[in-house]
Amino acid sequence: MIELFLDKIKTVESSKTAIVLSGMELPYSMLRNKIDELFLLVSTSFDQSQFVVISGDYSFNSIALVFALSKHRCVFVPIISDNQAEISKKIEVSKPDYIIDSLTLSISKLNNIDEERNPYYMDLFKREKSGLVLFSSGSTGIPKAMVHDFDNLLNSYLNAKSKSLTFLVFLMFDHIGGLNTMLNILSMGSTMVIPERREPELIGELIQKHRVNILPASPTFLNLMNIGGIFESYDLSTLKLVTYGTEPMSENLLSNLKSKLSAARFIQTFGTSETGIIKTKSKSSTSLLIRFEDQDQETKIVDGELWIKSKTQVLGYINHSNDSFTNEGWFKTGDLVEEKEKGYYRIVGRKSKVINVGGEKVLPIEVENTIQGLDYILDCTAYAKDNPITGQVVAVKVVVKSLDIDIKQLKKNIKLHCKKTLERYKVPAEIIVSDTINYSTRFKKTL
Repeated sequence: MIELFLDKIKTVESSKTAIVLSGMELPYSMLRNKIDELFLLVSTSFDQSQFVVISGDYSFNSIALVFALSKHRCVFVPIISDNQAEISKKIEVSKPDYIIDSLTLSISKLNNIDEERNPYYMDLFKREKSGLVLFSSGSTGIPKAMVHDFDNLLNSYLNAKSKSLTFLVFLMFDHIGGLNTMLNILSMGSTMVIPERREPELIGELIQKHRVNILPASPTFLNLMNIGGIFESYDLSTLKLVTYGTEPMSENLLSNLKSKLSAARFIQTFGTSETGIIKTKSKSSTSLLIRFEDQDQETKIVDGELWIKSKTQVLGYINHSNDSFTNEGWFKTGDLVEEKEKGYYRIVGRKSKVINVGGEKVLPIEVENTIQGLDYILDCTAYAKDNPITGQVVAVKVVVKSLDIDIKQLKKNIKLHCKKTLERYKVPAEIIVSDTINYSTRFKKTL
């Protein structure tokens, strides 16, 4: 399968820009040469059927390494982190044979020769397939490692039609959404602009300078761009499409974003590390209703939870129970959805994030949308707080432009506003006021 994908890349005009990085425009001819160069490096450094960590975020080398290792029938895992403890844990879980630093291309051999090979690796090697390992966070804090048949993933991009588009690559190299963006771009012969830093100012500058057409991002990052005045400070008129996912989008933020980028379409994406990305259709650019339109994936709703059966599903977890998968091949996503109109659904939150107030269930997004309707609120995060009487109560963290205000009166106004539109048990019992949006390295909101 890798040969067929590389054949697609070979059909792209040699002089066409494949990657824009650090001010350099690197053509498809250079990418093809780099893949050949790194294939020679890995094939002379170790045998086929090895497990190899690619250390580092998006770069010319890391992208080429994906295809060089796949061609060498290896299982590879991209690892990005500034936290050495996190890196060590992932290496401990996955037990790689080698680590390649994508910046220096130095290859380190590890002492896992006597370790028993994971059955999923052995299955891939037996079938002469390449593999991919991704990590997602476990509830215990231990990263869950899952194995993909990478050849199978590549197969889903072979029918992509050529398009001359410029994407900004925002989602990370070790994320299913980030890899999806990369493979989609290369399968179409398009151009990817890779930011050196994921900062609102720099993203705005790159969109303007390189006339970017498509921006995939998280709602939190789009909100940071909005608050930072990026839509007013830069010419972003070349944007044709903005895709968002990884966390809930608020109705108010989406409406605000559309007013700032009136010519762009907004599409909500959906996917999981376990099943891959599902093709979706948003009802409109200002609607949070989506329809799943993917021939390679089936969906159904079971007790309000979205289940997916996918042709690009993982083989399984290395270090975790496969209880999330049914015997019939369905994956229980943990995402709660509601069918609002025939064929259109709204994702309302994670099953694990539902707040239980004395037996009454509260969806954080409902509280957040209510509070974000207030003009003086920039952002809001609702969460559960333990309570000795009701078990849990609703708590919120709100972000305002400045803390130079009457905090006590602000909290009173928020509660009065909530009481007008929400049932009593959904009204926040605790309100924390801040002037800063806290977010993770993945640009998801945190407390």
